[in-house]
Amino acid sequence: MTKDAVTAEAPQAAQFGFEADVAQLLELMTHSVYSEREVFLRELISNAADACEKLRYESLSDERLAAEAGAPLVTIALDKEKRQLTVADNGVGMSHDELISALGAIANSGTRAFLDKLGQEGAGEGASLIGRFGVGFYSVFMVADLVEVATRRAGEDQAWLWSSQGKGTYSIAPLALDDAPKVGARVTLHLNAESDEFLEPWRIESIVREHSGAVSTPIDLIEEPGKEPRRIADGQALWTKPKSEITEEQYTDFYRQLSGSFDEPALTVHWRAEGRTEYTVLAFVPGSRPFDLFEPSRKSKSKLYVRRVLISRDVELLPAWLRFVRLVVDSADIPLNVSREMVQKSPVIASIGKAVATRLLQELKKLAENEPEKFATVWENFGSVLKEGLHEDPSRRDDLFAIARFTSTKSDGETRTLKDYVADLRENQTAIYYITGDDATRLATSPQLEGFRARGVEVLLLDDAVDAFWVTNALGFDGKPFKSVTQGAADIDAIALLDESKEETPPAADVGDLVAALKETLSDAVEDVRVSTRLTESAACLVASEKGLDRQLARILAETGQKGLFGKPVLEINAKHPAVAALAASLREKGREGAADGLHLLLDLARVADGEAPVDPAAFAKRLSALIAKVA
Repeated sequence: MTKDAVTAEAPQAAQFGFEADVAQLLELMTHSVYSEREVFLRELISNAADACEKLRYESLSDERLAAEAGAPLVTIALDKEKRQLTVADNGVGMSHDELISALGAIANSGTRAFLDKLGQEGAGEGASLIGRFGVGFYSVFMVADLVEVATRRAGEDQAWLWSSQGKGTYSIAPLALDDAPKVGARVTLHLNAESDEFLEPWRIESIVREHSGAVSTPIDLIEEPGKEPRRIADGQALWTKPKSEITEEQYTDFYRQLSGSFDEPALTVHWRAEGRTEYTVLAFVPGSRPFDLFEPSRKSKSKLYVRRVLISRDVELLPAWLRFVRLVVDSADIPLNVSREMVQKSPVIASIGKAVATRLLQELKKLAENEPEKFATVWENFGSVLKEGLHEDPSRRDDLFAIARFTSTKSDGETRTLKDYVADLRENQTAIYYITGDDATRLATSPQLEGFRARGVEVLLLDDAVDAFWVTNALGFDGKPFKSVTQGAADIDAIALLDESKEETPPAADVGDLVAALKETLSDAVEDVRVSTRLTESAACLVASEKGLDRQLARILAETGQKGLFGKPVLEINAKHPAVAALAASLREKGREGAADGLHLLLDLARVADGEAPVDPAAFAKRLSALIAKVA
């Protein structure tokens, strides 16, 4: 029966057959559109709040409606004995024809075409068809065997009862005014056997708090027939209030509810963005590390609201390197449709996410400048995560460099900025030097630093795993490139020693023979052997070749099964060290075969100093035991 035919008839009870395959629609609702059954309550509350808003709007120009419009209210009532859940509102209500056009919208617009188009286009353009009242309403059939809608349109003297079991038909019958709402709609769900949880007051309250606590209409709960209603949502979300009206305690309470933590936020940021896209943001930087900070998925978990209705509790709004931020975003510019999962692909979401990331970096920079002690705690907790952005988001690199803090050979317990580093460059120093590893304390004692320390050259001690990656593709800072002290030649001869009395003299002539013997004996383990300009105290060290990977990066990649793909290291020896001089003398006296143990020991000592195991631990132990026996 068409809408026009119904309009022409007298308002008698009528049975309607859906034009589309409702069974398939409900299958879609259950398995494809919604991932959680509880969203039916969100949909009903959203519809009710919209009806209240519509009545408020219409009453602005209609004095007759203004007289009927009371304070907007949504009421949820439970009746365990009858297994009924009711959601009522005092909104605009629906007429006979509006019931057909609203609750039959999907049928009238062609459910088959809707399903076909959704199947063809997936989460793309097909999603635009979903934002219709009918689909959201029909989520109730995930939990109910029978649904009844009693409604009276504001300004009219007739009331109607819509009912359906969701099996292909629905009916609309006249309703006595005494049995109808004075104005608005009352949706009664006769719950199925699998939905007992929705008769429990605590469950309803938790759903409302999670999904609908921010709607603009107050929500009351009647826990059982005859009991007084109890207010469970005041109709105003915290982020919608002016900042001047919110106390620090309220912010902290909301943060704890949002994050599930019991600490206090280190930074609270609350703002409203206006322009092409309007939205409100309430963001918190936790005061301690969340337990899931280093989950392999590295996903940000932000709550997204559309007109104060929760769309997603874990939308990936922010980049992975800001995943520690706890965030609520509320926008009116995103389509409010039932395919909540599809909203992730909205271009508006991408635009909002980019703008929010920019603002958060600005706020972190302000915190670093104005409250350095508080920022130091933030960096201690989340610096290793923020540095992921240096590698993954080159467009943000300058902003991240502005807030990045590093331990260095000059930090003396305090972190240093790159600006601090550049301000203390030595004369003739042309690069920012660093060393990577997994322990800053051990890195500070690395033999590769000796020549730099003797010249007063600061070296960054980078001990986070991500450091080995971002330094390889970062061009530099303030015109100074990043250079590893464990890769290539040291190129620091032009920088004067702090103590000129320790200026090195040319190495002895017989060191050349030692270098040649080391190259031949250790050819399977090292790419080259050379006299070092970076060693002042140790006998030997290992470095990567000029075109090879940094030593720490090579180790990390080797742990992923890519061992042996990155070349062999270079062995550097200190020609002024007594052990090297003694080894050179032994070579002259005994020849290469007689000095072989000493040649291998020199390499193994360099590996041990670099935090690695000897090439052959058993052979190393045997050679070392023999050496001890000789000197004991």
